[in-house]
This record gives sequence, C-alpha cells and structure tokens, in this order.
Amino acid sequence: MRRILLSAAVLVALVGVFVVRLVDIQIVRAAELNEQAQEARSQPVTVYGARGDIVDANGKVLADSVMRYDIVLSPKQASKAVVEREVPDPADPEKTTDVVVPLPELAAELGAVVGLTGDQVQGIITAELAEDPNSDYAYVAKLVDTETYERVKELGIPWVYADEHPSRRYPNGAVAGNLIGFMDSDGNPGAGLELGEDECLAGENGEVSYLHSLQDWVKIPGTEIVHKQAHDGGTLNLTIDTDLQWEVQRIAEAQRQATGADWATVTVMEAKTGRLLAVADVPTVDPNNPSAIDEDDRGSRSFTAPFEPGSTFKALTAASVINAGLADPFSKIVAPYRIIFPNGANVNDSARHDDQQLTLTGVLIESSNTGMSQFGELMSDRARYDDMLKFGLGSETEVGFPAEASGDLHGDPDDDWDNQTKYATMFGQGLTTTAVQIASVYQTIANGGVRMPVTLVDGCENDDGTETTPPTQGEQVISAEAAAETSQMLERVYQDAWLSDKWNIPGYRVAAKTGTAQVPDGDGGYLKGYLVSVSGFAPADDPQFVVSVSIMNPVKMNSSAASAPVFQEVMSQVLKKYRTVPSGAPAPELPATW
Repeated sequence: MRRILLSAAVLVALVGVFVVRLVDIQIVRAAELNEQAQEARSQPVTVYGARGDIVDANGKVLADSVMRYDIVLSPKQASKAVVEREVPDPADPEKTTDVVVPLPELAAELGAVVGLTGDQVQGIITAELAEDPNSDYAYVAKLVDTETYERVKELGIPWVYADEHPSRRYPNGAVAGNLIGFMDSDGNPGAGLELGEDECLAGENGEVSYLHSLQDWVKIPGTEIVHKQAHDGGTLNLTIDTDLQWEVQRIAEAQRQATGADWATVTVMEAKTGRLLAVADVPTVDPNNPSAIDEDDRGSRSFTAPFEPGSTFKALTAASVINAGLADPFSKIVAPYRIIFPNGANVNDSARHDDQQLTLTGVLIESSNTGMSQFGELMSDRARYDDMLKFGLGSETEVGFPAEASGDLHGDPDDDWDNQTKYATMFGQGLTTTAVQIASVYQTIANGGVRMPVTLVDGCENDDGTETTPPTQGEQVISAEAAAETSQMLERVYQDAWLSDKWNIPGYRVAAKTGTAQVPDGDGGYLKGYLVSVSGFAPADDPQFVVSVSIMNPVKMNSSAASAPVFQEVMSQVLKKYRTVPSGAPAPELPATW
C-alpha cells in the first residue's frame, strides 16, 4: 500500500511539473516563445513603395516605375540544406531517382542566370556567414528584369527567392531627359526633376515578414505579417508638351551640328502664364542610360549655365527707361562708334561706323551700345538695378531647378559697380543671366508688363489624394504702356534689322532681338567662343508665345545668324501646333533715324 501511495505521489509530482511547464510555455511565456519562433523562421523584407510617375501637360508618361526583382538567398540554409532533384535512373530510363545537388553546382547555375560565376555566388554566402553565422538574407543581384526572375525561379533552388523592387523607366528616352533627370545605380535620385521633386515622387517603403519552412526555407503561404505599410509616390504633372519638346530638341540638335556648336538651348514659354512648354538642351541625356553622355551634358544648361546676355538685354533697358518716363520710341540721340564718358568709361559698337542720328527704336535696330548707354544713363544705377530685380534677375526662378543659377548682377550698384560696369550693364555685359531668365524678361514685356512666375511643374498629385499647385499670381513690373512701346520697337527690329530675311514668319507680327555674348568660366575669365542668341514673342499684336534660343560657340557661323533660323523654325512650329490666329493689322511704323 505504501508503495502504491509513493508511486501515486511521484506521479502526481511529475504531472504537476508537466502542468507547470505547460502553463509556463503556453500561457506565461507564450508571447515570448512565439516571438522567438517567429524570429527563427522569418526574415523581415522591405516592400518598396513605387516611385510616382512624371507626366507631361497632356498626361503622357515621361517617367514611371516598372517591376524589377532583387534576387536574394539564405546563406545559413545554403550552407546546410540538402537539395535533391529527380532525374532519370541510369539503370532504368523508365524510372527516376533522387540525387543530391552539391552547393557548387547550384551556385554555378544561379550565377549563370544573374551574370556571376559560381565562385562569386559562393563568396557571397561565405562572406555573409563569416559576419553572421545565422544570416538568412543576402543579395545576389538587384533590379533584374522579369525574364531573369523567371529563369531564377525555374532553377528551383529552395534557399533562393526574389523580392519585388520597383525600378525607373523612361519610355520616351531622351525627350526632356535634361529636365527629368535620372536615378543613380542605387535607385537614388541623381539629377533634374527626379532630384528636385523627390518629395513628391518618392514612395514610402514598408516592411513585411513571412514564415519559412525550416526544411527547405520555402515561404509558407498565409503567414505574411505587415509591420509597416508601403505607400506609392505622387504623380508629378509638368507643363511640358512632349511632342513639342521632341520637335524643339530635333531642331536645336540639327543646327548645333550644322554650325559645329558646343551646345544649344531653346526655351518655349506661354506669354500670358509663364508656363514652360519646352526647354530643350542639346546634347541631351537619355535617363535610361545617363553614362552614355558626358557628365557636363546631363543637366539643363537653360537653368544652370549663366552667361552675359549681350544685346537681347537692351530690350530690358529700353523698357525701364520708357517706364521711368525718360524716353519713348521717338527719343533722339547721336550714336558714334565710340564714346568715352565723363567718368572714364569707354564704350564702343561692334563695328566701326560714322556718327548715327538714331531714335531709341533705331538704337535697338542697329543694336548700338553707344546709343543704349546714352539712354541708360538717364536713370540712376539703383533704379535700373531695382528694375532688373523686378524682372526676376539676380535670383533663381520659381522653378527651383536643381543647381539652378541665380545669375550675377555684379553685386550692389552703389558698392560694387565700377565706372565701366555702370554702362556695360545697360547693353547686357558685366552681368549674367540664364536662358530661362531671359525668356521670362521677354514674357514680361509681351504680357503688358506683368511678370508671371516661371512654371515647369503644374502640381503634384499625392498618394493620399491631395494635390499641390504652384503660385500663379503675376506682378506688374513695368506699365502696360511701356511694355507696348517696347514691343512695337522690337517689331521694327524683327522687320528692319540685318536678319529680317532669316527669321521671317509669314502672316504673323513678331517682336524679337538678337544678341552675341560671352560665357564666364567661373574663374574670372571667359570660355572660348561666343554665345549667340535670339529672344522674342509672337503674335506681337496679341502675344501668346515666347521663344528664346542660345547657341554656344557655333564655329561655322559665329553670329546671331546661327540662332535666327532656329527661332524662326521653332516659333513657326509653335504657332502652327496651337493654331494661333494670324495677325490682322501690320506693325506700326516707327522712325529709326532723324
């Protein structure tokens, strides 16, 4: 009886121990043990939020995300898992048998698909295990296409799998590539709008984990745990018209090659809104393969390359003087070839000539430095400088393009302008602007003196449905009367200047001005060669579009004759594309001489 009671007591004690242990495992430490089991059999995986699309003014996709795959493996499982395959039995071809495939053979098969050697794949495994003997995650290849992913999948290696990873694609290639920019090899924004508008475009990555079979490390369906939800980036809406952009790039590149120029830019802007319809830089980068072009050609010089605007700037000086009430298109001066002013400044024209009796209109037609200097000195330096600021010079445009240059107005007029700079700034020397800034100056004149914000991005449609839009409020820089009179003088330049037969657009009144300028090298000197340009708008009687052309160092035609045909062809294309109503009455007659 005693033995029975003792045995019963022992049994009760054992049961008690098991019960206590069971309670400890299933109740007291359940959460802790479940977490440990989860960690042993799962691996957190990044779920990428897709980068947002970049679309043109008509919704045409310029950049989007396509699904790519990161090929990964479990080093721990690769080192110890036994992989068997069913193969024909050598002894009986009608039967099959299982064989063990060694790691070197599997590594070689995987490497052949992703572009590595078997030794390199094994090296990845060895290196990861040396750092962490329990490593379950190592990259073999990143951003492979669907075909490669399918070939990896067909190998049937249980410790190799793929994670989805959206990647960037540019379906229109080099069209607007200078504006769009590109992503670097690590998937980070490298240039252009991809960089500047990353806040809109960037997706927010999430994280999930799965349970894996301990036997072959295959993901177990239905075991996904979302630790952080992924969110896609927003859609960036541009003002650019892709078809027009393509055409403008084609025209610019053809002339660049014909004249042997280093590079060229062409800007097309809506006169009444400041919206950029095309911004062409040639040579142009293809964002799908940015390394195929020189690094200097991968950005947008329209925004980032300041230059002395030269004679295109004379329109601004004329507008300022008229706006100040100090002159009008009929005002008269005598323009010699050279003037030495009382302060010692020495100004001359580009070619020798006898004294010319010119009106302000004639000064613009003849592009006389000495004539414009006499009109410009009617204003104080401070007043002219303030007008430059109002026209948007000396600061970045509202676009805020990455690495955009603000231009340089040669410091403060009271403290930094010497005697020569005082006059040089009247005809576009001694200061710098960008091509887009000059287009904005002509937009202001064309729009009745109202400068509109320069706009490249119409807005960002965020993933949550909200939308951001750019400012659209204009500012009256000069009076409508001053703008109209300046426009009329620029019409006479278009009709009567030496290039009148090179840029004629039948049926439309056009206002335009040429320029020849030097480009600073950033070290106090100038680059070799000249930058020749044309800026203008049409129809001059109801301005709709501004076109500004700059060509750097056209060695076969180093004058504005190189840029005028581009202006003519681009403006003609724009007027035709948007079905612009031809002009009615002819341009007003203004005397050039007296």
